[in-house]
Amino acid sequence: MENNKVTVQTIVNAPIEKVWDCWSNPQHITGWAFASDDWEAPSADNDLRVGGTFNTRMQAKGASDGFNFNGVYTNVEEYKDIEYDMEKGPGDEKARHVKITFTQTPDGVQIVETFDPENENTLELQRSGWQTILDNFKKYTESL
Repeated sequence: MENNKVTVQTIVNAPIEKVWDCWSNPQHITGWAFASDDWEAPSADNDLRVGGTFNTRMQAKGASDGFNFNGVYTNVEEYKDIEYDMEKGPGDEKARHVKITFTQTPDGVQIVETFDPENENTLELQRSGWQTILDNFKKYTESL
């Protein structure tokens, strides 16, 4: 962790085009954008371009608890980088920034996500939650 940022990563055994599509296509986002089996992502909108917005609904199955995960893209380089600023949450002084890099390796596509932490949960809890979602993405993408 550097500059108070949190980093999670994985390697997905799939072609970069498939990884990019699963990451950015709303039909796929709803299949992986949650951290546990008792949660779901019933809807997602994604306009993947600089200045474009995204909104993914993440909620407990049965909708007893949930939130909208949304923000604005600040950098998009196809098959390489995505950066965005999340919508400011309660207690956030400024928008939290996220950078995701996609790198083709001999073992598959390495995805590295680095994000500004929020102030409500511990860094370890945030790292664990984001890693679980990234692991869910890997499992979903490799199963297609």
